[in-house]
Amino acid sequence: MDTIEKLTEIFKEFPGIGERQAKRFVYFLMAKNSDYAEGLSLLIKELRKDTMQCSQCFRFFVSPNLKKEKVCEICADKNIDSSTLMIVEKDSDLESINKSRVYNGKYFILGGLIPIIEKNTNKTVRINELIKKIPNEKSLKEIILAFSLNPQGNHTDFYIRNQLKDILKSSAIKISSLGRGLSTGTELEYSDNDTLKNALKNRQ
Repeated sequence: MDTIEKLTEIFKEFPGIGERQAKRFVYFLMAKNSDYAEGLSLLIKELRKDTMQCSQCFRFFVSPNLKKEKVCEICADKNIDSSTLMIVEKDSDLESINKSRVYNGKYFILGGLIPIIEKNTNKTVRINELIKKIPNEKSLKEIILAFSLNPQGNHTDFYIRNQLKDILKSSAIKISSLGRGLSTGTELEYSDNDTLKNALKNRQ
């Protein structure tokens, strides 16, 4: 496999990128001068150096002091509503909801959706971390499951509810899912502010 094919395979691993788009990226880079490629390579290296993962919500964030900062600015916000915890699939979902300003509670990034035929889910998502987190959230009153409305998102919703039922049955914590407002097949990441607002308002 030559360099073009190897790089194409790497780009194909990006979300939503097929082989044709991946190869277009490769040829785009080839058409640029060497400074462009070197600059891109440097930024990728710096990205790994300058970012870390929040110890509470597992969001990736840029930290000015990687040795001291372990909590992102969202989780560190004293004005955050600690009575609600929204569980989302990935960082980009969290960013979309946070930018919309329709929600002011805590977050937890699950790390993916659960494939319908997946058996070893512990390696797919952060279910163990979630189970450990909930008892430590003393002010928690509601868990909101916020996944894309597709078969895999619905399966993940069902799975999380099933995994948390023993913890929640002995508490007053409510568990809900985003309601009407999101169309079937909608990716949470691409939903506009009004759609997110209505889905959150009509959660059940």
